[in-house]
Amino acid sequence: MDVQHLINKGFTVKHYPKDSIIYEPGAKPRFVYFIKSGEIRMVTVSDEGKEFIQGVFKTGEYFGEPAILVNRPYLAYTIANKDSEIIAVSQVDFLSLLKNDPEFSMDLIKVLGNRLFYKSMMLEELANEKAEHRLLTIINYLFNDVQSGSSLAVTRQELADMTGLRVETVIRGVKLLADKKLIQLKRGKIVKT
Repeated sequence: MDVQHLINKGFTVKHYPKDSIIYEPGAKPRFVYFIKSGEIRMVTVSDEGKEFIQGVFKTGEYFGEPAILVNRPYLAYTIANKDSEIIAVSQVDFLSLLKNDPEFSMDLIKVLGNRLFYKSMMLEELANEKAEHRLLTIINYLFNDVQSGSSLAVTRQELADMTGLRVETVIRGVKLLADKKLIQLKRGKIVKT
């Protein structure tokens, strides 16, 4: 769904400063959020305060729809990684979009399929205790839609949060993968070959 299409239909854009919480776990789902600009991370937080990144949503993407579709509380925090502009679409309006726009409905099915694939892949990886294997799997997944020569647009901390590893383990693991020629480093960045 083109965000400009929503603006043309009269939906309003709201600004969220960096580190703003859009919704928290347990909150009743009221909206699906379309990102006009910015970046949002979806995280669960352990009792010790450690974040586990469930997903990162960027300009042109949307989030919050699973809870709306099944009318269940949100399960994670969504937090602005940077200043963001977001359009909140109510449940009634979202369901109307699905009903009246077959192209958007197909897009939603693909988005949900990709997210389900990612969750399944990560569950399998979390069961694998080898840090190298977890890292290589997530790096390959993140490079899926990236051109050769491009660098990975995540930090070592974000890789740690995505894999459930410590940052130190990620740093050692990335170096080990590079030494084994399984990934390529260029000026400290992981680069797609």
